[in-house]
Amino acid sequence: MNPADYDAWYDSERGRWIGETEYRLLLNALAPRAGERLLDVGCGTGWFTRRLAHDRSVSVTGLDVNANSLKFAGQHDVASSYVQADARRLPFADNAFDCVCSITALCFIDNWSLALGEIVRVTRKRFAIGLLNRHSVLWLEKGRRGGTGAYRGAHWHTAAELRRALEALPVSRIELTSAVFLPSGSTMARWLESTAPNNFLQGAFLIVAGEKRGHADSPD
Repeated sequence: MNPADYDAWYDSERGRWIGETEYRLLLNALAPRAGERLLDVGCGTGWFTRRLAHDRSVSVTGLDVNANSLKFAGQHDVASSYVQADARRLPFADNAFDCVCSITALCFIDNWSLALGEIVRVTRKRFAIGLLNRHSVLWLEKGRRGGTGAYRGAHWHTAAELRRALEALPVSRIELTSAVFLPSGSTMARWLESTAPNNFLQGAFLIVAGEKRGHADSPD
């Protein structure tokens, strides 16, 4: 799928509902503050990147390995800066960004734990990483036997493996939440989304968030 078609999916009724649901969960987990520096790892066409820059008055950098996606992102977002690089080798100093996020990018990266470590390395305060959830209706529909369509080859994470991966990293106050419990976007799906708590980890979109251990605002 070319970048324009991918980004246009968020303008469809179902895409807009899923995008907004994921975005609200991301904001709750990351809680960026005005004036902070934020990095979006695996930003793709920049749909979340430009929303964060517009809504939260933060200084945002989007990073992706795909040049075509970055070109599209830059053409539609003059507020943010964009960098082409591999998420497993981020070209930034330690603690370079107050906040770092990543939205369903690590699912498509070989050795995703390297990218996780890099995200934590360049984080100064908080991070929030959105992933595809192995324990979800969407996995049953799209993820089995190697995945179908846009999900082909994706790694579907579990809460347990994320906790294990973070054990060796300098992080604290780890929280997991999820959303998009029924990905159809139907009336029933929207009702369930409004009633199910986000700590019920059965949604298609799984977020792991935490703080960098030892930062100035941390209680550690």
